[in-house]
Amino acid sequence: MTNKDLESASKYISLILRHKPGTIGITLDEHGWANVDELIEGVSKTYPINIEVLENIVATDNKQRYSFNDDKTLIRANQGHSIPVDVKLAIVDPPEVLYHGTGEKYVESIDTQGLIPKSRLYVHLSSDIDTAVKVGSRHGEPIVYKVLSGKMEQDGFIFFKSVNGVWLTKKVPVEYIQKI
Repeated sequence: MTNKDLESASKYISLILRHKPGTIGITLDEHGWANVDELIEGVSKTYPINIEVLENIVATDNKQRYSFNDDKTLIRANQGHSIPVDVKLAIVDPPEVLYHGTGEKYVESIDTQGLIPKSRLYVHLSSDIDTAVKVGSRHGEPIVYKVLSGKMEQDGFIFFKSVNGVWLTKKVPVEYIQKI
């Protein structure tokens, strides 16, 4: 498999594990886990993969999107789901400031509504500006918002941190954001 094929297969797996498991006829449990054999069988109809290829995708994914269970019989996306799953994230005290990268086209909405998860379960935040810029660049000209996460926590908002370092919260009202 070429690097391009691996990247395409990884994006397809992300679609399945985060949004549309029914695409290949599998189901996720309440914690987002999918049976590895069923995933491989379903994905292989579009991208021929086996356990070694899947292990390579998980190990080399630069966003660390996926996790195996201990015996590698189950796999799940670490975050970013649009379907209701509980990946059992621990509540974590955030730093005083986090960042959110977005595209220029979303600024008006964010400036009036704050940060909302839209089709996802959580708003995704970064611990550094560089990561936020990279995320924003996926949506056009990047815009970065500073999120007053420490103040939010003091005011009762809950934060989680996924295994790949992405900070998550249900929403960020306008009064807690500042455009950089």
